[in-house]
Amino acid sequence: MHKSFSMELAGRTLTVDLGRVAAQANGAALMHYGDTVVLSTATASNKPREGIDFFPLSVEYEEKLYAVGKIPGGFIKRESKPSENSVLTSRVIDRPMRPLFPKDYRNDVTLNNLVLCVDQDCSPEVTAMLGSAIATCISDIPFDGPTASTMVGMVDGVFVFNPTSIQREKSTLALTVASTRDKVIMIEAGADELPEDKMIEAIFAAHDLNIKIIEFIDTIVAEVSKPKHDYVKCDTPLDLYEDMVSFITPEAMEVAVFTDEKQVREENIRQITAKLVERYTESHPEWISLLGEAIYKFEKKTVRKMILKDQKRPDGRKVTEIRKLTAEVDILPRTHGSGMFTRGQTQVLTITTLGALAETQRLDGIDENETGKRYMHHYNFPSYSVGETKPSRGPGRREIGHGALAEKALVPVLPTEEEFPYAIRTVSEVLESNGSTSQGSICASTLSLMAAGVPIKAMVAGISVGLITGENDDDYIILTDIQGLEDFFGDMDFKVAGTHNGITAIQMDIKIHGLTREIIEKAIYRTKEARTFILNDVMAPVISEPRTEVGPYSPKIVQIKIDPSKIGEVVGQRGKTINAIIEQTGVKIDINDEGAVSVCGVDKASIQNALEMVRMIVTEFEEGKHYSGKVVSIKDFGAFIEFAPGKEGMVHISKISKQRVEHVEDVLSLGEIVEVVCLGQDKMGRVSFSIKDVQ
Repeated sequence: MHKSFSMELAGRTLTVDLGRVAAQANGAALMHYGDTVVLSTATASNKPREGIDFFPLSVEYEEKLYAVGKIPGGFIKRESKPSENSVLTSRVIDRPMRPLFPKDYRNDVTLNNLVLCVDQDCSPEVTAMLGSAIATCISDIPFDGPTASTMVGMVDGVFVFNPTSIQREKSTLALTVASTRDKVIMIEAGADELPEDKMIEAIFAAHDLNIKIIEFIDTIVAEVSKPKHDYVKCDTPLDLYEDMVSFITPEAMEVAVFTDEKQVREENIRQITAKLVERYTESHPEWISLLGEAIYKFEKKTVRKMILKDQKRPDGRKVTEIRKLTAEVDILPRTHGSGMFTRGQTQVLTITTLGALAETQRLDGIDENETGKRYMHHYNFPSYSVGETKPSRGPGRREIGHGALAEKALVPVLPTEEEFPYAIRTVSEVLESNGSTSQGSICASTLSLMAAGVPIKAMVAGISVGLITGENDDDYIILTDIQGLEDFFGDMDFKVAGTHNGITAIQMDIKIHGLTREIIEKAIYRTKEARTFILNDVMAPVISEPRTEVGPYSPKIVQIKIDPSKIGEVVGQRGKTINAIIEQTGVKIDINDEGAVSVCGVDKASIQNALEMVRMIVTEFEEGKHYSGKVVSIKDFGAFIEFAPGKEGMVHISKISKQRVEHVEDVLSLGEIVEVVCLGQDKMGRVSFSIKDVQ
């Protein structure tokens, strides 16, 4: 039976249609926010797959270009692989939802969001986040929801919720907050150096709005939700766990994990596993297949107890202590810029490449504000960085997400196109990984950009803090600079990047049912302390400000302004004129609609030559002024001189020499460079030139 529920959300109407479409899904909600329409569905398998030892949750966000009245570009006129925005939105939906499923649930679950129609003033991403929560809550899938999500912008110092298209363009903040009934469960932010106290204010303003949305969802769930289905609980048998602990002993497990060398720890656990396999091969062969999860549980309890009760971290650091840090630049001799940042066993090398503005990335998506990217940050995480072996199949969702986070952190400090008319690409290669490579890539990228001569406004550093919680909200400990084991067994990975002045990016992942305001505030201020140390004591001593010039192997770009009405003359018919300049000089030329001409090349003389040609094309000839040109055509009555591609003038035979000239070719030859003076316009309004009157 079809039912509709509505509420006013940030000045627009949010409507949820249930029972209208997709009846065979476990849960389905047709979401309307303004004129934006998203179909959100939740489906689950009847039972777990054989041998599965994790929760197989899949989140999809499908952008269809018909939603904005577009036909896909290229030869294949249909959507193919997900766009970067689709991948990032899927991750943002996943992060607040995943912790609320039962920890021992192993059924396959898919949350699908199909974007059917887009109103640019009503975010389809927020609509999908709300739709996923509602579809799952009303389904029979076990889920401890609901969650609610809100976007926050800031225009002229004032917070705006779920900002419109115009507000997003003007906003200095792009914050997404997801909440449960009483806690914040996910934060994603990009900001223009926003102070910490202002960011906290924005987070909890969004949280207050999320509580109202949850009250609305509660009314829907009370009326139409299905009873939750039973499922096969996957947990370690108690008798196996107790026998394992008594045989290995907690003290031995503590010794095994208490090391700052990841490889040593892994070898210790391997030896413990071998002992248990030997013990159970004859007595309890049915336990062998369960050992992996049992040892994981034992190791996790040991690490959490060590940290929470004894304040003893696996590598021996204090809770506020950062691992050993080093920073370097100019690792690679011929790239445009390179920087390497090492934190303990995490090491990232970032390479900067500069190019002409024509090399900016074009985007073909559903957001009309996002048509291209001048700055591109890409992140690669090869298997050797964690001592594993597997073939590279291109970037996965994690790599795309980490690259986007670093990009978001650095965009606020980049120079404008007018200040630095380059397309910029940074690539972060993870060489070694033991926690928080995304933040290492931000530090390495800052070093690389400054080494490349990109005039960034301020240095950016990133750091991650973790969390171990106890039995109640007051029993917790925050860890600065978490390594892989603390992330793996902990409750939070709170990544914050910024400058001395404020925050530029946040990404918060948690495994519990939300964080209190106290924990969030302490985590944010802890990252401020660590970030300040990294900027002052590690990065600044290596390179404290951007180099004043780009490197010798970098392209040089010079930009001039011309009258926009003259653009056609520079381009020429079918690009003939501009292509001739490019062919003659070997440079690249970009012209925008405002008349900004950017000339890009490695050789400075070639750049100046091209600029002179452009100036010649757009400048009107002046009487009495001297010019230099090439003879391109000889006629009986005179010669035509080319001053720049597409710009010619004529010298009459009587103006070639002070001596009488019978035949032009007796004096001039094709390709000859000659000096002329402008005589002004003749009786027919044509500009004429003279060789003989040159002083």
